[in-house]
Amino acid sequence: MNKPIGIFDSGLGGLTVVKELKKQLPNEQLIYFGDTARIPYGTKSKELIQQFAMEDARFLMQFNIKLLIVACNTASSLAIDTLREHFSLPIVGVVRPGAHAATVQTKNNKIGIIGTPSTINSDAYADEIKLRMDTADVYSQACPLLVPLVEEGWLDGDITRLTLEEYLNTLIKRDVDTLILGCTHYPLLKKSIEKITQGRMNLIDSGLETAKTVKEILIKENLLNLDNQEFKDQYFVSDNPLKFQKIGSMFLGEELTNVKRIDFEKFLMENKKLLKNIQI
Repeated sequence: MNKPIGIFDSGLGGLTVVKELKKQLPNEQLIYFGDTARIPYGTKSKELIQQFAMEDARFLMQFNIKLLIVACNTASSLAIDTLREHFSLPIVGVVRPGAHAATVQTKNNKIGIIGTPSTINSDAYADEIKLRMDTADVYSQACPLLVPLVEEGWLDGDITRLTLEEYLNTLIKRDVDTLILGCTHYPLLKKSIEKITQGRMNLIDSGLETAKTVKEILIKENLLNLDNQEFKDQYFVSDNPLKFQKIGSMFLGEELTNVKRIDFEKFLMENKKLLKNIQI
């Protein structure tokens, strides 16, 4: 089926999911929406995050997508059930695949999670882990400073190292052997995290695990695009496309040029009646 896959995030982080999708599913067309005007989601209330997620999803629905990926840990933690209640297509978040991978890979049943305050406070990862492994010891750490560091391009150096050491210190002391990178920005910090943990932790990249899950669903539901025709991926943002292009190229590992800013306020106004009928 040659319908596109829709992906949304609060900003740039979801591009780490896109990067893995392009590897796993090279024949699929991807349509990405980064809500850069309203970033960050990680510090906002549950109700507001659910509202934003519904609005982001509605924007992508106009492209007749066959599957929706919530490439934002915060929205996956707090809004995935709401989205599934209102839309009938397959919806994949980044929490469940990451939690599953952690339970498979841990050797001592001690699993750590780092993420934004909203993701950590939601206990979404911890709950998913416990469903699969009730004997697991789960340790969570909110890391509010990491997203700004990544978006500044500070992936190593003293400031980043000291910040990571502060956040990871307790998890290292707890002898955690598997660490979930519970924010799609964090895979860019893998090398720095590996240095600090001396390679003793399995790092779970939710983007990679999500791409694997999406591929499995497409195969199971007979939704794979078997056509070798090349489709051009599309990238939309609700604010400054130049910054998105510059930093997004770092996330994707390739030049990102075809980014379009949309008037999201206008879109919301035009769809006000439709969105108003959705009860959150």
